[in-house]
Amino acid sequence: MEFIVEKIGMSRTIGIPSVPVTLLKVKEAKVCEIVGDNKAIVAYGSGKKRNKAIEGQQKKYGLTPEFNRFVTLKVANSEPGNLDLSPLGEAKRVKISFNSKGRGFSGVVKRWNFAGGPDSHGSRFHRAPGSVGMCEWPGRIMPGQKMPGQYGNKKVTVQNEVVSFDPENGILVVKGSVPGPNGALGKVRIVK
Repeated sequence: MEFIVEKIGMSRTIGIPSVPVTLLKVKEAKVCEIVGDNKAIVAYGSGKKRNKAIEGQQKKYGLTPEFNRFVTLKVANSEPGNLDLSPLGEAKRVKISFNSKGRGFSGVVKRWNFAGGPDSHGSRFHRAPGSVGMCEWPGRIMPGQKMPGQYGNKKVTVQNEVVSFDPENGILVVKGSVPGPNGALGKVRIVK
């Protein structure tokens, strides 16, 4: 079963030893149409985006304007209506996918943890990548060479243990950290 979640932030449990946890808010969602094999078209709210395509979908499924995003998820529901959150109550382990924090165009020292050169006088090698190519053969830079470039803002999936789930408020508490900034939207999939 899959769910759309919003990252609230990190905290810790009260006890000895205390455990670092991440709080995730399960977004209110409606199952619009079952498309076979436990998969369904699910609508949820995010921002104020509206266009004719979205309005057409809302009219087709009889949704209110706040449900303006549509996604195909694996669900426990057998018919359209509110998304069934009961499987989260029994979940022990989940896979969580978020976009990692974007750090923009970064050099090799920040992106790949290169050591760089000495900072002292006379050294003309500080944070540069250094040698990257070969000589006459193969005469090119091999694919996968660690170089400066876009760092972060990529889909990252991690597995976490479920500490608790509050069905009344839709708060899922998982052990450890989760990629992405606070307030980001991601997907949770039950593993077992």
